[in-house]
Amino acid sequence: MSAAIVVGSGPNGLAAAAHLAMSGVSVTVYEAAPTIGGGTRTSELTVPGVLHDDCSAVHQVAAGSPFFNSLDLSSHGLRWLRPEIDLAHPMDSGAAAVLHRSVEATSDGLRGDGKAWQRLFGPLTAQFDNLAADFLRPIVHLPEHPITLTRFGLNALLPATVAARRFDGEQGRALFAGIAAHSMYPLTRPMTSAIALMLIAAGHKYGWVVAEGGSKSITDALASIVTSHGGIIETGVRVTDLRDLPPADIVMLDLSPTAVAEIAGSALPARVGRAYRRWRYGPGAYKIDLAIEGDLPWIDDACKRAGTVHLGGNFEEIVAGERLIHRGAMPERPFVLVGQQYLADPSRSNGNINPIWAYAHVPHGYTGDATEAILDQIDRFAPGVRDRIVGQFVRNTTEMYRYNVNYVGGDIITGANDPLQIVGRPRFALDPYFTGMPGVYICSAATPPGAGAHGMGGYNAACSALRALRR
Repeated sequence: MSAAIVVGSGPNGLAAAAHLAMSGVSVTVYEAAPTIGGGTRTSELTVPGVLHDDCSAVHQVAAGSPFFNSLDLSSHGLRWLRPEIDLAHPMDSGAAAVLHRSVEATSDGLRGDGKAWQRLFGPLTAQFDNLAADFLRPIVHLPEHPITLTRFGLNALLPATVAARRFDGEQGRALFAGIAAHSMYPLTRPMTSAIALMLIAAGHKYGWVVAEGGSKSITDALASIVTSHGGIIETGVRVTDLRDLPPADIVMLDLSPTAVAEIAGSALPARVGRAYRRWRYGPGAYKIDLAIEGDLPWIDDACKRAGTVHLGGNFEEIVAGERLIHRGAMPERPFVLVGQQYLADPSRSNGNINPIWAYAHVPHGYTGDATEAILDQIDRFAPGVRDRIVGQFVRNTTEMYRYNVNYVGGDIITGANDPLQIVGRPRFALDPYFTGMPGVYICSAATPPGAGAHGMGGYNAACSALRALRR
């Protein structure tokens, strides 16, 4: 029997391990932390019995992941839950922009921009599964659905500021910009529309879902598949040198490119090593978790029912704030993402004490304290929030890196989303997962298709490894 070692137990590492184990390979997973999961962990960070997602929290693309949907994850304990409203984006000037799972309901709420929203996202949503089958694969491949991919690509290549011109109203423009800001890259740059298009289409297709019991349920389901096929998972094992690993036919590395270069050393081909060491990281995330008594006192009713709330003001404010953090400056009003997962999943609460998940975009490696700036942004749209806080946990960019060594400088997407890196992640190669070392592959969020708890980077890398093994 062939043997594989997987270093790192994030969703990509576990997806790779699951696919290899299901393919008859003997798999061992090594995780440095005491618990598995990488960005998909859930912890009691504030008050006993109150569950907070440590990093990733909302999983519309994971729910539409071709690999995940090929597995019977529900039989391994994973259940997707949906809030009444997917996303709300409150405005200073009036009612919030609201994203519903239904394209039609969203369009109705956007008034004058409804027809433009329907024209853009109606076809994308209808064809999402075909689009995901191509978009979530390596850049260089023979498309299964070339017409759908081409139509998507024509819009995806645009800067978000250009794509947003199709919307005339304040609400439509702000809603689109807030979702595009998930790219954590200046919205005036090419390809920043791609993230918004995918997240919105995936949400309309599957909803902005959460995992019952917390994001760790994704981890637990994948780990269950690994172990049910004979795989072994060991925690507390930090790999600092590839030479220390036992012999294996396949080694999968759920690590950032710079980390791969560090542990591989001179064994890495020189050209590959140069590419990995030049890997560029993006802005950081400054995260706070709150335990609150009751609910947040939102001014707008839609925010009270929304699983996710984007706090960034109008279109211009979001664009300006994202530009500032890329210049290394901290905005007075940063873009803040708020998760109210307990609305869909009450099991995360303890009585009337509920978890609030929030983070702000901050400059790479930001060493300041953004706590009050985040609370000010929440208080701007939910005045009196501080009076309801009964517990608080803060994780700055340095602590983000301690939590997960792939989050260099607090970069939770493991690499800047500039066009060259999107096209050539983690280096320009026909097989982007192959490290140039026989049998060794990189499968982290730095590989195609990029960040997210969808597991497709790990699955794609495992497919590459199996093809080479069977030659």
